[in-house]
Amino acid sequence: MSREKVEQYLEKENYADRIIVLEDSSATVEEAAHALGCEPEHIAKTMSFLLDEKPLLVVMAGDAKVDNRKFKNRFHKRPRMIASDVVEKFIGHAPGGVCPFAVKENVAVFLDESLKRFKTVYPAAGDAHSAVRLSLEELEKLAHPKEWIDVAKGWE
Repeated sequence: MSREKVEQYLEKENYADRIIVLEDSSATVEEAAHALGCEPEHIAKTMSFLLDEKPLLVVMAGDAKVDNRKFKNRFHKRPRMIASDVVEKFIGHAPGGVCPFAVKENVAVFLDESLKRFKTVYPAAGDAHSAVRLSLEELEKLAHPKEWIDVAKGWE
């Protein structure tokens, strides 16, 4: 059902033809890169956090990790990932398919600077067997981020 919501959203925005349905799992960065035949860093992984009990998503490059200090400096709290068994309740997508599209209304989306190295990235499309091929400009247009931030490490 989650992929259906993403498909409907992308159809409305005229990007449904960018969805790639995969036979192999795309639930992890490594699996997605293998299934798509790209480098892991081109996977736009979407991380789910709770900040003062409000959900937020950070989309970052597949080779990046959250830098606790940078996150705390930006949000004034330590990062607290949403437990996997309640991600869908807070975000609207289950783990393995979390993406910045067709999320619940109260979910804030941020894009991390680690993505800016690439012309093309592949976020999930609502389930663990799909992705969307997008340019950074298209990702920004479709994800409606609050802003670009710098909370990642390990990719420099």
